[in-house]
Amino acid sequence: MNSASDAPRDASPTTPDDASPTRPATAPGDAVARPEAAGQPRAATDRDAAPQYVLPLVVRVEKAAPPARTDALEVAARAVLTLLSDERATAADGPWAKAVRDWEDARIRKVVRRARGAEWRRAAELPGITVTGASAEVRVFPPVPLDGWPKELAKLQVSGTELAEPTAPGAPEPGLPVLWLSPEVEMSAGKAMAQAGHGAQLAWWELTDEQRAAWRGSGFALAVRVAPPEHWRTLVDSGLPVVRDAGFTEIAPGSCTIVADHPALRKRPREL
Repeated sequence: MNSASDAPRDASPTTPDDASPTRPATAPGDAVARPEAAGQPRAATDRDAAPQYVLPLVVRVEKAAPPARTDALEVAARAVLTLLSDERATAADGPWAKAVRDWEDARIRKVVRRARGAEWRRAAELPGITVTGASAEVRVFPPVPLDGWPKELAKLQVSGTELAEPTAPGAPEPGLPVLWLSPEVEMSAGKAMAQAGHGAQLAWWELTDEQRAAWRGSGFALAVRVAPPEHWRTLVDSGLPVVRDAGFTEIAPGSCTIVADHPALRKRPREL
C-alpha cells in the first residue's frame, strides 16, 4: 500500500504516485513549492535535492471486520484534508508546521500501511489524527523523513492488502465533492487510498480560504467513485485537478488515476 506522487494537470495541478501535487500555472510533470508560495515554481531538480519526507497513513484492518474499500478510500482522503487544515500544521509555531512545509517543498509522498490489534493500538499512541467512517479507521501522522519512520510504523505491512466492497456504492449526492477514480487503471486498496489523498490535496490547494472553511465545516464531506468509462476522458480534459502517477509502484508512469471534482472548482473561470 505504497504511494506518493508527482504532478501535472495539463497546465494545472496534477499528481503522480511518488512525489508531488503541483500548483497552478505549471507545465505537465512539473511541481512547485507549497501553497503559500504559489506563483513561485520550484524546479524539479530542487525538489529532488531537498530533504525527502513522507506522509504516513495507517488503515485499521482487523481480520474479523475489515473496512469496505470505498469507505477506506474516502476516509483516507478526509484524513489528509484534516491534517492539512489542523492548527498544529498550519500555525507558524505549530508542532507539525515545519515537517509539513518541508514535505510540501520536496516530492509529496504518501504511504499507506495496515495495522490490527496491538499494532493499531501502538500506532494510535503516536502524535496524529484518527478519522473514522462507516467501517474504516485511518490514522494520519505528520510527515517524517523518508528514512526516519518511527519504529512503531516502520514495522507495519505496506503491500498485500485487498479490501472488499460488500455493497456497491450508490451515486454521489448532488453537490458533493467527488474524487473520480480512473476506470482504466487497476490499483490495490492502499495505492488507491494514497491516490485519493493526492486528489483531495490538489483540490484543497486550489480552493480559496472561504471555500476551504466551508469544506472543513462539512466534515470534509466527499465521495470516491469509479468514473463511468464514457465520461473519463471528459473529466481528465475538464481543467479539474488530475492525479498523474509517477510510476514508482503498480502502474505505468503518467497514468491518470484521479480527477478531483469539487463543485467550487467547476464554478471558477476557465483559463484560456
